[in-house]
Amino acid sequence: MVRRWVPALVLGGAWWWAVLRMLLEPEHAGLVEGAVAAGGWGLSLLPVHVVAAVRPAGEPEEATGAAGPERPLP
Repeated sequence: MVRRWVPALVLGGAWWWAVLRMLLEPEHAGLVEGAVAAGGWGLSLLPVHVVAAVRPAGEPEEATGAAGPERPLP
């Protein structure tokens, strides 16, 4: 379990370091700090809360695609 949290804490610490350096010492902040801050912010926009849909027991996996089951046009 510890191996799962260590990378998250290290990356979170690097992001906070970059953001605080840009806020407190903007004249010394460079491209690396900007890239780390922008990358961390961009990752926060990912929909990590999305979970897989639960299928009924009898429905085969091939029946649904990425956009859902195919239906004939009316």
